[in-house]
Amino acid sequence: MKDIASYIDHTMLKADAGREVIRRYCEEARTYGFCSVCVNSCHTAFVHRELMGSGVKTCTVVGFPLGAMSEAAKAFEAKKAVEDGADEIDMVINIGALKDGDYDLVLSDIRAVKEAAEPALVKVIIETCLLSDEEKVRACELAVSAGADFVKTSTGFSTGGATIEDIRLMKEAVKGKARVKASGGIRTPEFTKELIEAGADRIGAGNGVLLIG
Repeated sequence: MKDIASYIDHTMLKADAGREVIRRYCEEARTYGFCSVCVNSCHTAFVHRELMGSGVKTCTVVGFPLGAMSEAAKAFEAKKAVEDGADEIDMVINIGALKDGDYDLVLSDIRAVKEAAEPALVKVIIETCLLSDEEKVRACELAVSAGADFVKTSTGFSTGGATIEDIRLMKEAVKGKARVKASGGIRTPEFTKELIEAGADRIGAGNGVLLIG
């Protein structure tokens, strides 16, 4: 189970999460050896301090949860998060632009965050529940073209979360040029193992302690 713990981004993105809740997530991440603690950008500096020396990474969401912010706003948020100590950035694509077929905008949006976030790792949330399979593949291809390190299924704030089928589809779409993160609706150790077996390289969940049994 220690191996599964190393896949988990222990995630707390609720609007009403206060300092003590975030501290508890950091304590749990240190105790169980999770990969990161994933939080809204206002908590970045605090989480970075709490995790210092632990080996657990600080992960910050950008353009969350809708992805409908300007490119400049996302890039600024990413840059500030890295200055505050973020090791990883999970950004939401411009979903409306993708569905409009405005691929240049989607590509530019991702690339701007990737450049602003250097040297942090960047994961691109494509919100699979709002996309057709063709759109999912296209989003993954654009993320790879922009230099993203991961593609990620979901914010957990829309109409659905990770599925085995989407992990397999995304894994094939990136062709080994990026990794895949499953997130949204992951609530049992059994489902976690199935997602990893399907190709997930990282698991995002708000209940990481339950997922390791």
